[in-house]
Amino acid sequence: MEIESGAYITPEKMILAEFVKDWQKKYAEKGGLSEQTLDVYLTHFKNHILPALGHMRLDQIKPIHIVNFLSQLKKVDGNPMAVSTAQYVYRVLRNILQRAADWKIIKSNPAADVSKPSQRGILEKEINVYDENEVAILFDAVQEETIHWRVFTSLALAAGLRRGELLGLEWSHIDLDKGIIQIKQIISRGTGGRPILKGPKSRNSKRVISLPPMMVEELKKYHIHWKKEKMRMRDLWIEHEHEFVFCNETGKHYYPTTPTTWWKRFTERSGVRFIRLHDLRHTSATLLINQGVHAKIISERLGHSNIRITMDTYGHALQTADQEAANKLDSLFTRQKNSI
Repeated sequence: MEIESGAYITPEKMILAEFVKDWQKKYAEKGGLSEQTLDVYLTHFKNHILPALGHMRLDQIKPIHIVNFLSQLKKVDGNPMAVSTAQYVYRVLRNILQRAADWKIIKSNPAADVSKPSQRGILEKEINVYDENEVAILFDAVQEETIHWRVFTSLALAAGLRRGELLGLEWSHIDLDKGIIQIKQIISRGTGGRPILKGPKSRNSKRVISLPPMMVEELKKYHIHWKKEKMRMRDLWIEHEHEFVFCNETGKHYYPTTPTTWWKRFTERSGVRFIRLHDLRHTSATLLINQGVHAKIISERLGHSNIRITMDTYGHALQTADQEAANKLDSLFTRQKNSI
């Protein structure tokens, strides 16, 4: 029918933008990718790959085209792209082209012959965090916000949690007597932005975290407030399966982007220096480093799969802390020298 209508296109002459539709329908949505991963893949394809390569025929995409494409990623909006983001974009392109190769539409995957972006190829963005003075300013400013956002902010800093981990947290996951929380589930964005409740992103992300005593006291007060709100709403409280710590007036969990929207508006109206909401997690780790906490402990609190990720992510802060440690040792050696 396509041939007779003149709409038939020889598979290898299909352009990348058209092939992605088949890739999504016949691979990604058939169990090849989770909903959340597919949503991220499609976002990267739309924002980065489509404008540069979407118009090209599959059989005409060569390794050199991919090399040139990756080299231009660092020039997006005139700012350096994080290495992790550039590597993700590469992973998306390689995955799509691999399906074309598997289905014999092209002879081989041109991305397979290209190395993924490295530190030398694309500059890594420096982590943007608050120092101790800015954290104090933040705490003062957030006192003017509603109690759930005050607790949300405090917990993000105290435990270094991801946004999805905070949203998926239930009261049954918190032991207020022992002062610990368990990360058992997250709320993330699925296809089309639809929120989904699922397990943590990795085995190491499922963890137990100890809380500072002041954070425990704050959670106790908030729990009382939460229960009063539930009683006040009566029949309007429609969530009966879960007891989300952070929820709307019906007991339902927040939409995944709600905290990010609130955070942006809060920093604007309060005059607090803006950093990404996720950077509160980085701030938590950096504060612990500055207090001399071992990188292994920080890695476990953050739920990293291995300590190398922690060392790579917070290398600069760890180096600064190491220099401070050396300075402290120097004072000891100086006293020893003067006593000889």
